[in-house]
Amino acid sequence: MLIMMIEDEAALREVVEYNLSREGFQVAAFENANDALIAVEDCPPDLILLDLMLPGLQGLQFLDILRQRDQRTPVIIISARTSEEDVIRALERGADDYLPKPFSLKLLETKVKVALRRLSGEQAPGSSRFSSGGVSLDLDSHRAVCGDSELQLTQKEFDLLALFVRKPGKVFTRNQLLNVIWGYETDVNSRTVDVHMAMLRKKLADRGRYIKTLPKIGYLWEAGPAGAK
Repeated sequence: MLIMMIEDEAALREVVEYNLSREGFQVAAFENANDALIAVEDCPPDLILLDLMLPGLQGLQFLDILRQRDQRTPVIIISARTSEEDVIRALERGADDYLPKPFSLKLLETKVKVALRRLSGEQAPGSSRFSSGGVSLDLDSHRAVCGDSELQLTQKEFDLLALFVRKPGKVFTRNQLLNVIWGYETDVNSRTVDVHMAMLRKKLADRGRYIKTLPKIGYLWEAGPAGAK
């Protein structure tokens, strides 16, 4: 697995690269996003670690360009900017996770492994195609179709939608979603779930109404009878 790290702090780049290499990952480290953007085209990474405050092209600008081309590659933000506004902005623009600095190297390694495991497409035996409420999913090809339009979803948005469509009517608490989709054992940041849910609803347009919010509990997918339009 190839991990791209975009971080202008040399000491942090070196220690993260060393530790991830010990875990068996290949690491391509860059001090600026401009060079990284070129490298993404030449050698697409399996996961990207992205700082926000960079010389030249900023982290969020890089993320915007990447998501125009690639909705699937997981992006974990690593940043000293820790306000809720910064976290929400990054998640809304396509980041999969957010790790404030300073951080534990063990936590970073865990987040990386979880994100890559989700990306590998581990799934239960059986059909890979599901549909509910006019939304169809193909887990093998990672395609989601809403009505007559194919949806452009990030990996986490796709995983959330797949969970709902496969189990319509089932209530998922925020803790359950964090555990299943992000691999967290506890509710470390429920806003992560809420932001991704808001973005998923927006992309589903009128079918976003099928995602029901249960105050203080969680979410469920309620699309009515099978095949409902």
